[in-house]
Amino acid sequence: MNKAVQQRFSGPVTVFQERRLPEKATPAGYSALIDAYDLSAPLPRTLSAIGERHRVIEEGDWRILTPRHAPHSTIEGHLTFALKYEGLDLAVLKRLFMMVGPTEIEALVKGKPTGSYARRIWFLYEWLTGPRLDLPDAEAGRYVVAIDPGQQWAANGKNSPRHRVRNNLPGTPAFCPLVFRTEALDQFIALKLPQRAREIVADVPRDLLARTEAFLLLKDSKSSYAIEGERPPQDRIQRWGRTIGEAGRQALDLEELMRLQKIVIGDARFVKLGLRQEGGFVGEHDRDTRMPLPDHISARPGDLPSLIEGMISYERETAQEIDPVIAAAVLAFGFVYIHPFEDGNGRIHRYLIHHALAQRGFNPPGVVFPVSAAILERIDEYGSVLEEYSCRLLPLIDWEPTENGNVRVINETGDLYRFFDATPHAEFLYGCVQQTIEKDLPNETDFLRRYDLFKSRIVSMIDMPDQTVDLIFRFLQQNGGRLSKRARENEFKALTDAETKRIETNYAEAYGEISALHKAE
Repeated sequence: MNKAVQQRFSGPVTVFQERRLPEKATPAGYSALIDAYDLSAPLPRTLSAIGERHRVIEEGDWRILTPRHAPHSTIEGHLTFALKYEGLDLAVLKRLFMMVGPTEIEALVKGKPTGSYARRIWFLYEWLTGPRLDLPDAEAGRYVVAIDPGQQWAANGKNSPRHRVRNNLPGTPAFCPLVFRTEALDQFIALKLPQRAREIVADVPRDLLARTEAFLLLKDSKSSYAIEGERPPQDRIQRWGRTIGEAGRQALDLEELMRLQKIVIGDARFVKLGLRQEGGFVGEHDRDTRMPLPDHISARPGDLPSLIEGMISYERETAQEIDPVIAAAVLAFGFVYIHPFEDGNGRIHRYLIHHALAQRGFNPPGVVFPVSAAILERIDEYGSVLEEYSCRLLPLIDWEPTENGNVRVINETGDLYRFFDATPHAEFLYGCVQQTIEKDLPNETDFLRRYDLFKSRIVSMIDMPDQTVDLIFRFLQQNGGRLSKRARENEFKALTDAETKRIETNYAEAYGEISALHKAE
């Protein structure tokens, strides 16, 4: 390697692309490649560098390794380092391969034709870019996996005899977000949440379970609209709730996504249904100039067919092989970043969570976890998860405003939506699912048990319609277990003082403990 090429790679620095390092260190792996080749790709959430001391430092966005980990100052050295210590970053790799072209990669492979890292690089080049390199098929070397399953979630995969590499990538070149294995995800999986959910509903009488299911569906639908800041009529909420209840039954394709959009929108007089024909963004407009102020810019219209096709392929193949919640996170958050429709994306994004979980039998038959309700409770965290990646995308997108206050993207951006690190999204979603199973599901069942107890005591004391019992309950619930003076003088003026006291006592006996719990929360 000549001196000019060697000098392409940075020496020790204290700041890298506006990120401060914990100490002076030399960028390595993806950070070195991004810097050396000026790659227009999102920075990995964690960057690597080589420090001067013989101890590993993990602080903030950085992992500082020791001098003994230092790679050779070549493209091969940094690529090998990245694959060994950092896992796969497909967006960076594709940009790099397109930048350096085939000749340099061919030379790399010819230098070590049986090397495991060389063959992985060779496979990834052809998988990501399409063209075959001018190389004969590999004839030696044991099969190696394309993605290390100890680092990132992988599919079962199929062998590629040409490279003697097992293609276990969890997706296709059209759509392949990746999720790192983390302690948090391992802990969530160890909880065996599907088993917990089945244990909770096992002892619930069928009629009570049916009512719980209906309530949870309505709760999820209402919460999903609330997340979007909408308060639609009750019939739209109920209709979307019924749709959520059917999640997982219909195979996912473009027609199904468009059907869902039509249900979500309802009145489509002012919305163009189907895939966007124009740009799209999430954000505001400058009050004076009406200039777009994007927080997120959606995929270009021309990229939508291939991105949707990639998502559908992922849902039908890879999603069946990996953890259901992780698959749901990849599918749902991938969809919302792409933002393929003019309107309705957020609610369909959350529907896809239900779809992936139901299709894999993660939840008990007929039971829908109110994931949207859990998201609504964690709305700030939800926003942070979405914004974290969107903020890293925006500097890489060249756009111009349109006459109608929209945006027009003028550079290639498809890969930003095909390949992203979905680890934070998977961790967030697992937390929401855990909440629905360990809190929402048993709480709703318990609530209905208590309501039935309260109702039975009321009707044994006073003959009154169910609607009146429910009205009494709502008044008591809203007023700390007491009927207000106004209610006693109006709706319930027929009740005696003794009857009123007995009703309030029954409510306290049925709901006293749960009311105290709610106050504590």
